[in-house]
Amino acid sequence: MALREIVLLGDPVLRAEAEEIEDFDKGLGSLVRDMFETMYHAEGIGLAAPQIGISKRLIVIDLRHEDEPDARLAIVNPRVVWSSDDTEKSTEGCLSIPGMEELVRRPYSVTIKGFTPEGDPMTVEAEELFARALQHEIDHLDGVLFIDRVSALKRRMLMKKWKKLQAEE
Repeated sequence: MALREIVLLGDPVLRAEAEEIEDFDKGLGSLVRDMFETMYHAEGIGLAAPQIGISKRLIVIDLRHEDEPDARLAIVNPRVVWSSDDTEKSTEGCLSIPGMEELVRRPYSVTIKGFTPEGDPMTVEAEELFARALQHEIDHLDGVLFIDRVSALKRRMLMKKWKKLQAEE
């Protein structure tokens, strides 16, 4: 396992549509382990491969501490196949945009289809924070960031704050 560097807002890989994964090999298993290690080190609950500079459709999530016993998983080529009409507004942040948070409205529950790292088909039904985390990470695979899901005014304010934070470093 290896700790990977998390890329930050401004890196073009965060805005690109990630490529489908076709090879379910040892390299993929190694990447999954690295992503979990990187996510835990950064104290996150989810991570998408583009966030470590790899434009592949792979996400990892771990919400087991949130009373979701099956909420530690890696999904290859995930896609939302159903989302509820009911929505919920809640605060989101992102490991690629540290120090920034904003309220984002998302469907309350979703069904995700994809594959395990071993290549087996999988379906995940989720609600509340688990659903939000899945949607947030899948957005990364499409080049979408949580700041794209807020109003133009809030996005401008967040970008101004981001530039100020970056200038202070």
